[in-house]
Amino acid sequence: MPKQVDHESRRRQIAEAVCQLADESGLEGVTLRDVAARAQVSMGAVQRCFGTKEEMLVFALGHIGERVTARVSARLAASPAQSARTALGHAATEVSLLQEEHRAEARVWLAFVAQAAVSPALAGILRTNYAGLQTVFAQLIAEASGTSHPDRAARTLLALADGLTTHVLIGHLSPADALDVLDGQLNSLWDARTNRAGARHPLT
Repeated sequence: MPKQVDHESRRRQIAEAVCQLADESGLEGVTLRDVAARAQVSMGAVQRCFGTKEEMLVFALGHIGERVTARVSARLAASPAQSARTALGHAATEVSLLQEEHRAEARVWLAFVAQAAVSPALAGILRTNYAGLQTVFAQLIAEASGTSHPDRAARTLLALADGLTTHVLIGHLSPADALDVLDGQLNSLWDARTNRAGARHPLT
């Protein structure tokens, strides 16, 4: 009997190969032949999973976005008793990809962001990812600070967290410096509400 292949697992296996190659040499280094070799599958297997290279890249970008979102959700679920302020700090830190173990993921993410500037399909995936994260941020901000403009504050925080990824990756900021910037933005949300100093550190 022929071996049954889990189509979705194969697609994810190929997406991981795309990410590895993108980390090593950017998206220009991602060819169907190299992806097949890295995923240890045939060219035909890649082409059966994805009709075009762009379709493959779109799936790979969605795969990365799912991983980041899953980590944010897991971080929030791991300690349900934590305050909304603490939860927001943890979520923003995850989105920033500041930890050393996420450095490769940050390089791949930025490679996709650059390509999305000329790819409507990739840009659409990014917009969906950002919209989902913005909703989570807005909910936590509303709960933590009581601000009347949680969506605006969430947009600001998400843009800052996302931008810090680039600054750390190119060495303009250290991870500690980036966390300090993020902490300052979070504290400004609480200060605007409470108008007092000495608030608890939101990233702890």
